Parts: sequence; C-alpha cells; structure tokens
Amino acid sequence: MASNRTAKALLGIITAGAIGVGTLAGAATAAAAPAQQTVTRTITIQAVNNLGLSTSEAQSVQCYVRDAGFNPGAIDGQLGGGSWRAWQGFLNARGYNAGAVDGQVGPNTISGLQRFLVYLGYDTGGIDGDAGPKTRAAWKAFSYLGGGWC
Repeated sequence: MASNRTAKALLGIITAGAIGVGTLAGAATAAAAPAQQTVTRTITIQAVNNLGLSTSEAQSVQCYVRDAGFNPGAIDGQLGGGSWRAWQGFLNARGYNAGAVDGQVGPNTISGLQRFLVYLGYDTGGIDGDAGPKTRAAWKAFSYLGGGWC
C-alpha cells in the first residue's frame, strides 16, 4: 500500500515536472521565433452622408452648390466633408444658419438645410435638425429640380 502511495506521489511529481518543462520549452521556442516586422498605416476615414441620395442625385446637389460659388471638391456623388463644408458655407451665406463650417452633418447643418428647403416650398416635416423621411424626400426632390445641375 505504501509503495502504491509512493508510486502515485512520484507520478504526480513527474507529471508536474513534465508540464513545467513543456511550458518552458514552449516559452523558449516562442522566444526564439524571429521578430515579425509590424507595418503601421494611418487611415483617414472620410465620412460620406448622402442623406438618402443616389450617386447621381448627390452629384446634382454638388453641382448646384459649386455653381453657387462654393467648392464641394470632386463632383463624385459622395457627399463627404468637402461637400458638406460647401453646403454649410452656402446655407450660412444665405442666412439659413447651418452652424460651424466643419463638414459634419449634425443637427445645425440639417436645420439649415431644412430652412433652405422649406423656403423653396418643400415639406421637411418641420425644422427640427433631424434628417427624417420627409427631410430626405425633400432633399431628393430638390436634387431633381430642373433635371439636375451637372
């Protein structure tokens, strides 16, 4: 019986030792692995917010604001920061109060756009700074005014 306990104790010690050696061997292997070169890239995310417009509809409103004297950048149908800065400048210059000219489409920009669209006779569902379904429908209808501007 004593030899049975001794055998179990010895087996436990051997198992623990084997696990320890395996762990150390794994650590040694990991430490010996060649260093990987890390490539770091900086990516600028350009937020595009067409407010429900298709590419061709967005190109139309880019042409409109360009023809009004504000530079939206490329006429590419992607309403990003440059396009929205142009629209904010346009809206502010005409007294529609779009807030900061920062290219961000926030509540002030939406309210300014709603004021402009309401002035033109479109139903935006109110001037609340929310680009809800009626504001998006009015924006879309405006994009078709005169068959587009491009």
